[in-house]
Amino acid sequence: MDFYTVVIKKSAQYWVSLCLENGLVGQGETPDQAINKLKEAIESCLDVNSYSSPITIGELHEFLI
Repeated sequence: MDFYTVVIKKSAQYWVSLCLENGLVGQGETPDQAINKLKEAIESCLDVNSYSSPITIGELHEFLI
């Protein structure tokens, strides 16, 4: 895939990033760190040729609350 859709939010003292296409997440002390951790997770997932389906709207709502 050429690009991914990411939602980022502050959760307590950390930033959390969520990839909508595969449900992978990243966490960091800054938004950039959270995105970089998510990129690493996506790359690792691609390395093992693993596939996850897109997250459901319910899972997105839960993440955003």
